[in-house]
Amino acid sequence: MRLALIPPSDMTPEQRPLYDDMKAGISAKYSAFTTIREDGTILGPWSAWLHEPELGTAIWGVTKAMTRFRYLPEVSRQIVILVVGTHFRADYEIYAHSAVARVAGISEQQIKTIIAGKRPSDLSDEAETAYDAAAALLKGGVLAASAYQRAVDMFGQHGVNELIYLVGHYCFVSITLNGFDIPVPDGG
Repeated sequence: MRLALIPPSDMTPEQRPLYDDMKAGISAKYSAFTTIREDGTILGPWSAWLHEPELGTAIWGVTKAMTRFRYLPEVSRQIVILVVGTHFRADYEIYAHSAVARVAGISEQQIKTIIAGKRPSDLSDEAETAYDAAAALLKGGVLAASAYQRAVDMFGQHGVNELIYLVGHYCFVSITLNGFDIPVPDGG
């Protein structure tokens, strides 16, 4: 890990409001994987954002907005996030969202197949559409008109917007995790 974790006892006055907001949000949203140590130290990408509270506050704001902006079915949402994490080989992202995917009802075999960089053969039409669009976006260039239209037909315009924003946001999260070499927690 390239940035030291910041225990609550070592925070600056500028870091404390961001920490308090992130801790409340993380605790309310994520229980399927380890996000906070017993001493209150935040793990994962959030730990990096605390080092730059002004920027971290903006990033956390986008993260909270992405959490509220929900038009995709949860299975499709988690598949998109796993496709992105896998593309970047972001271990914490894969660890975290594999746990969330299990809760959403994605099978262990489907998760393993996605993490292997392949589309599971037994996905629903919705999940397949989400997988294909996310994978295509990660290849770079403009999303093909046929893939875009298939997603619009499946999810509506707001759902496609969410899908595209999720890919972009989790690219950022994955780069944060990889750039700062943020590991999976012990036992994860």
